[in-house]
Amino acid sequence: MPGLSISVDAQGRLDVVPESSAPARAVRCGPVGTAMWLALRQHSGDVPAAARMLASMWGTEPANTLADLDIWVDELRDAGLVRTEP
Repeated sequence: MPGLSISVDAQGRLDVVPESSAPARAVRCGPVGTAMWLALRQHSGDVPAAARMLASMWGTEPANTLADLDIWVDELRDAGLVRTEP
């Protein structure tokens, strides 16, 4: 979504803060959420591709990583921070 301020602190926590006029709420994520955000950005929002990369890095099952990433993206969507585009 446009109008977001993104920052990562020294401990790897991600802060996603919308502009004051945006109909969204701020979210803070730990290092896992930060890695998910970065993977999504690196893959232009392609959730399955981001999940495959994370599963490879973390040594987890791709299907499990995809399920976790889908849940997290739904939370961000509910917060008004991401949107689904065709």
